[in-house]
Amino acid sequence: MRDFKKFTSSQLIKAIKENPHESRKEWMMEIFKTEGRKNPNNKNYQFWRQDNHPIELTSNKITDQKLDYLHNNPVKQGFVFRPEDYPWSSMTNYMGEKGLIDVDIIL
Repeated sequence: MRDFKKFTSSQLIKAIKENPHESRKEWMMEIFKTEGRKNPNNKNYQFWRQDNHPIELTSNKITDQKLDYLHNNPVKQGFVFRPEDYPWSSMTNYMGEKGLIDVDIIL
């Protein structure tokens, strides 16, 4: 989990910084920096929460529940109106189209 968080946070921070079309770049980076200052283990930014409660995907029901949560979270947060409208969502791939990220579909 540590390695996953380290890798994904650095890649996502880099993607945010380098995306010229991201209008919330300064706002997001300031939040990550402010949170990073609260954690002595960080050099710069805090992307992930410090706590860690992994959930084993032991059934299709649990997997579907977690996937629905991931797809609908940007809608609940008010970023988009539909899950497939969030650029970094895998929902586009689940709808049979090509999204911004490579996705292995879970059936």
